[in-house]
Amino acid sequence: MEFLPIKRALMSATDKSGLAEFAAFLAGNGVELVSTGGTRRMLEGAGLKVTPVSRVTGFPEILGGRVKTLHPHIHGGVLADKDNPEHMATLRELGIAPFDLICVNLYDFATAAAKGLDLKQAVEEIDIGGPCMLRAAAKNYHSILVLPSPAYYGRAMEEMRTNSMRVGLEFRREMSVLTFAATAAYDRMIADYLSAAAR
Repeated sequence: MEFLPIKRALMSATDKSGLAEFAAFLAGNGVELVSTGGTRRMLEGAGLKVTPVSRVTGFPEILGGRVKTLHPHIHGGVLADKDNPEHMATLRELGIAPFDLICVNLYDFATAAAKGLDLKQAVEEIDIGGPCMLRAAAKNYHSILVLPSPAYYGRAMEEMRTNSMRVGLEFRREMSVLTFAATAAYDRMIADYLSAAAR
């Protein structure tokens, strides 16, 4: 679709710069906010109504937070092609609500690695759910907007203000490209770290 209405957003951010302001803009325009752990607590602390991810999945966060968004009620809502009637029928049949916006940035592995942690501790700082959501949304940019950094919140708000809470396809494609570049750089950094640690 050319212009995507933004009605439901999933937020999970390590770098929370500007996030409360962005979330308040979304909520003030009728967007449902869904969020995980620390991000949810921060947004609630800012006075915003937030749906916990565990309420969406019907499953608690487990394994010390390793598993929280890896669930069909999250990824089905991210990956559904909104122009495909079969996809939308499947969501309705399974009671899955689609997402329109994914606002995710990744665990700061570079800082963790620089602290000189032992290998097992450092590995715990590798983000799994975040890259999965980012890549899924970037793949499905025809049907969802992905924002991988606070650097893009301002542009996203301007896009929505200009287009009555909708975002254009070209902006979504641009964010998809930037997202794939970000996840590629993240994986390269981890591969380089693990390679050096094996020497």
